[in-house]
Amino acid sequence: MVLPSEPEFEQAYNEVVSTIKASTLFQQEPKYEKVLPVVSVPERIIQFRVSWENDKGEQEINNGFRVQFNSALGPYKGGLRLHPSVNLSILKFLGFEQIFKNALTGLNIGGGKGGSDFNPKGRSDNEIRRFCYAFMRELSRHIGQDTDVPAGDIGTGGREVAYLFGAYKQYRNSWEGVLTGKGLTWGGSLIRPEATGYGLVYYVEQQIKYATKGKEDFTGKKVAISGSGNVAQYAALKVIELGGKVVSLSDSKGAIISEAGITPEQVFQIQDAKLKFKSLEEIIGEASAFASSPVKYIAGARPWVHVGQVDVALPCATQNEVSGDEAKALVAAGVKYVAEGSNMGSTQEAIDVFEGERVATQSISAPAVWYGPGKASNAGGVLVSALEMAQNSQRIQWTAEKVDEELHTRMIALFNESIKFAEKYTAETNKESLPSLVQGANLAGFVKVADAMFAHGDVF
Repeated sequence: MVLPSEPEFEQAYNEVVSTIKASTLFQQEPKYEKVLPVVSVPERIIQFRVSWENDKGEQEINNGFRVQFNSALGPYKGGLRLHPSVNLSILKFLGFEQIFKNALTGLNIGGGKGGSDFNPKGRSDNEIRRFCYAFMRELSRHIGQDTDVPAGDIGTGGREVAYLFGAYKQYRNSWEGVLTGKGLTWGGSLIRPEATGYGLVYYVEQQIKYATKGKEDFTGKKVAISGSGNVAQYAALKVIELGGKVVSLSDSKGAIISEAGITPEQVFQIQDAKLKFKSLEEIIGEASAFASSPVKYIAGARPWVHVGQVDVALPCATQNEVSGDEAKALVAAGVKYVAEGSNMGSTQEAIDVFEGERVATQSISAPAVWYGPGKASNAGGVLVSALEMAQNSQRIQWTAEKVDEELHTRMIALFNESIKFAEKYTAETNKESLPSLVQGANLAGFVKVADAMFAHGDVF
């Protein structure tokens, strides 16, 4: 059920439903239509008060949430977001997307999301610890390794996960894999910090190979990236490793543009400075790597209309960060591949632009653009989180090489599954165009979840 006061959830719901209804799935197999009104309602929503004490000895109150959306395929799985913008609509949108994203991984995990409107920026370690313990006091009643396994998200990094895990262990007297993104010495997985960024690039690598019949890869490609957090950082490093040129990064205050290409050293220095909550503007004025290789800083801007000619665009910041007009600017700049490192990174208007270009006649005047939706292209993070759960169950830690190999293999499988469903249920008349990855991802995830719901009696 979509409420009028839930615009983010309404957008996510409409995007999934519209693409599924535009396919031939319901014509070929009508039973699946009965699943939509069931899967769109969370199995459980938990909302609670978080009362904690700041460093001045004052009581502060925040709202806590956990949306346990769907457990057909396994324990609820999804991050905990700590940010002032957090509300039920955003968490329902994220949880709804998480259902199908998690299904696409091929692993046994359901969909959920949670968090609080608490802002960790500017808070002391002691304040964050007290908040995390207060938050987990209630949340611990509703989660567990076989019930619901939260993870990090915006505002919830390694420090916050550690405090949350310590609180859970204290309240429940149980050491278990109840959170993912843990430290390496107490149950974490290698490659987890890199997973979303690496997985995104592995996904785009398949787009390029499929579209060019194996003739091209990242070598020589100009890549525009937004964001400068974890996902953007590791996506940039992997692009550079594979021979591409990263021409932009950004944060909430502005964007940096580099015609020569952002270097690994610059990314490493951004990583260090972002841990201290510094802005890109501050970083480029202080970090030594930017003295030897200057970049252009544009205050208050996203990179899309400023990057010039690009081959690949990777939104890696937050939701709705590519508008319809920005999508048109990217098309005019020659972009061929767009894939989201953020959740719902493109507005519906932007998706319409990209999808319109995809089905248009492929020519110099109307080049094809191939768009990959976040529920598929950024699934690497939750994929490795599920691998962390597997390692916790086995009480072992895999090598970085094994985790990266599993990530790479499963991102290829995820991409191929989207292609298979897009081709099987397409209703498009232009059979020469590339398959719709957004439709394919929605169909593949939806059918897998629906089949489990039928089997369990959730739908009848």
